[in-house]
Amino acid sequence: MPISSASRKGVSGVVAAAEDQTVVLTNHGRAVALVEGANQVEASARLLREASLAVLDAAADLVEQRTPRFSLDEVCARLGVSADHVRALVAVRMSAAP
Repeated sequence: MPISSASRKGVSGVVAAAEDQTVVLTNHGRAVALVEGANQVEASARLLREASLAVLDAAADLVEQRTPRFSLDEVCARLGVSADHVRALVAVRMSAAP
């Protein structure tokens, strides 16, 4: 909808049109603003939340399936560090923690 038409219709006219569908305001044929009804905004936000959760779930599934898990003993063996030494350091730090 050209801004000049929106101006003639007034705010109430533009809002009434936006209750049914998104109103695209244009200036010289170029989109400059959107007016959406509250129900459309809520529905869009709900879809976005659901899509975000689906993407996060899919990413978590990929990470869980592709990332090997190692025990402390395996990690220490690969790094050439004594697992008993690491456990002792953890015990000292845990006892010093408030």
